[in-house]
Amino acid sequence: MKTLIKNGTVVTSTGRSLADVLVDGETIAAVLAPGSSLLGFDVAGNVDAVIDAAGKYVIPGGVDAHTHMELPFGGTAASDTFETGTRAAAWGGTTTIIDFAVQTFGQRVMDGLSTWHQKASGNCAIDYAFHQIIGDVNDDSLAAMRSLPDEGISSFKLFMAYPGVFMSDDAQILKAMQVSADTGMMTMMHAENGPVIDVLAQQLIDKGNTAPYYHGIARAWQMEEEATHRAIMISHLTGAPLYVVHVSAKQAVEQLAAARDKGQNVFGETCPQYLYLSLEEQLGAPGFDGAKWVCSTPLRSKEEGHQHAMWQSLRTNDIQMVSTDHCPFCMKGQKDLGLGDFRKIPNGIGSVEHRMDLLYQGVVDGQISLERWVEITATTPARMFGLYGKKGVIQPGADADIVIYDPNGHTSIGFEKTHHMNMDHSAWEGFEIDGHVDTVLSRGKVIVDDNQYLGAKGDGQFVKRSLSQYLI
Repeated sequence: MKTLIKNGTVVTSTGRSLADVLVDGETIAAVLAPGSSLLGFDVAGNVDAVIDAAGKYVIPGGVDAHTHMELPFGGTAASDTFETGTRAAAWGGTTTIIDFAVQTFGQRVMDGLSTWHQKASGNCAIDYAFHQIIGDVNDDSLAAMRSLPDEGISSFKLFMAYPGVFMSDDAQILKAMQVSADTGMMTMMHAENGPVIDVLAQQLIDKGNTAPYYHGIARAWQMEEEATHRAIMISHLTGAPLYVVHVSAKQAVEQLAAARDKGQNVFGETCPQYLYLSLEEQLGAPGFDGAKWVCSTPLRSKEEGHQHAMWQSLRTNDIQMVSTDHCPFCMKGQKDLGLGDFRKIPNGIGSVEHRMDLLYQGVVDGQISLERWVEITATTPARMFGLYGKKGVIQPGADADIVIYDPNGHTSIGFEKTHHMNMDHSAWEGFEIDGHVDTVLSRGKVIVDDNQYLGAKGDGQFVKRSLSQYLI
């Protein structure tokens, strides 16, 4: 099927222009000046469908490089399946996710990867790829990691937090980063000092401080800065590229910026919750309501200026991109496991549906440029994780993952309004967006149009990734 998207403003990470986009089957065939006769025939008269994008932006589909569908955590599991979570992503203009396959302690790496393939295969609405969580760094795991690039898995994640569950000690991190340096794989790091946090949390509980607010107090910013610095030092020693996930503290950004200023291959992501939400307003909500916003790293203090610093870091490229860390849990039967003990609240927020809109509001508010919006939500995630050329760009030969975005539209976010994630609440209740996702194409197929879902379970395919295309 051939489709012509005409009269729109094509926005890339480097500029914008009035252009027509010709889609042939699953890929983009041409980007043409409006009404161009360059191909030697009337394009509009020789296609199967014409989409008029006049007055709208035509952008590459979003790439969310950090999601957790069906992740087991804290005695329960993330409430979105690959089917429900990727459908919600499609509604919000995200056309590719990179989820995390999990190797748990005592499990073989490839068995963990196989489990995630089974969860996702045939269930996804959009294309998907995997990172690999290494929850048990041992000789067998280190050997298996070397074959991950052959499986299209070019990055792995380690944890400095969650002792006894996922945490790797410094010696294990060193060994894993040596594999990273040898293979070119990206080391992803959850950078928080888990053992210290556990002591602080126990001390708070002992004093009767059990409310969700104290989740943010226990996970102090000093322990994010310290762990970020430690990861950077081991990365420097080994020569491994390092990507720090869900950066929330301005002091952690300073550590990343200092390393980058020295030419080190060190990168970071932040998430919408660290741009808009805070310790005081959300985690400190009355009663148990703050549990909705319990995630790790935690929401930071607005009074201390962390949110302002995150926006600034996106403007200066000290933080390179925005992912969601989408890990949703319902309040009833999941978050309420932590009534009386904030340590037992499952950690996670559902945002995969709203990332593109929330970041577009940053354009409207003057926080970032229109081009930077495309860069941090689509182009850089594709480059960072070996998908660029197929994803994250509108150019001939790329997958026809395209979003038509109406800057004159409006989106009201809320559980009874815009909500397709499998949760019983919205972490973004009441947010108003001065823009709207009108049409979404995934590999040339229209899957969302005019507030209707036209896709199907299984539309999405597994995408093998190459090594990072972002390294210095």
